[in-house]
Amino acid sequence: MNIRIELTYKTPKGTETIFSSDIMRAEKAILIAEDLEKNGRAKNLMFVDGHETTWSMKDLKKYMKGIETEPHNATVYFDGGFDLGTKRSGLGCVIYYEQNGKSFRLRKNALVGELNTNNEAEYAAFYLGLQELELLGVHHLPVTFIGDSQVVINQLLGEWPCVEDELNRWADRIEVKLEQLGITPEYNTVSRKKNREADQLATQALKEIEITSTMELGHEQ
Repeated sequence: MNIRIELTYKTPKGTETIFSSDIMRAEKAILIAEDLEKNGRAKNLMFVDGHETTWSMKDLKKYMKGIETEPHNATVYFDGGFDLGTKRSGLGCVIYYEQNGKSFRLRKNALVGELNTNNEAEYAAFYLGLQELELLGVHHLPVTFIGDSQVVINQLLGEWPCVEDELNRWADRIEVKLEQLGITPEYNTVSRKKNREADQLATQALKEIEITSTMELGHEQ
């Protein structure tokens, strides 16, 4: 979960001002807040999440402890490719997540034949990532989705119009699944180079190379 710290700071002579930090991971915010509290000059310290909900130190620590054994801090990279010659699509997704104090990477791809455009393949790859999150048991948590498709990202953000019926249906399906899982999405667009893992998975799917793997980072499973 990404949050910011807000507090009132008081100097030894009694001058006060209000500070608001940059947005950061909750784990980092807790460490910084604990250090600030040591000098005794930070007052009214609270944490604010992306929904502008405020958390006390006690409540945030309790929440973080509660999700420790579940997959959390998930980031999904997705990519889809469409082969005009064969009318087939390759889908790829890579999910980074944490669980029980360890970090993992999940890779999954799929070959499908019922799509008609590259944009549909990109949406389908996004949905593949959602299905994998559901299988992992990720729910009622923020998740970051990263792809190189400006069409998908900007349409899901509502910044670009979605006039094609097929893409509208994909967007609706994604919104329904996000709501079912209680996932709060954050969207980021990157270059294809920075989306290399998901792009490679999509390409391998088109070559009928099936990939399904989970690795603890630093230790292959």
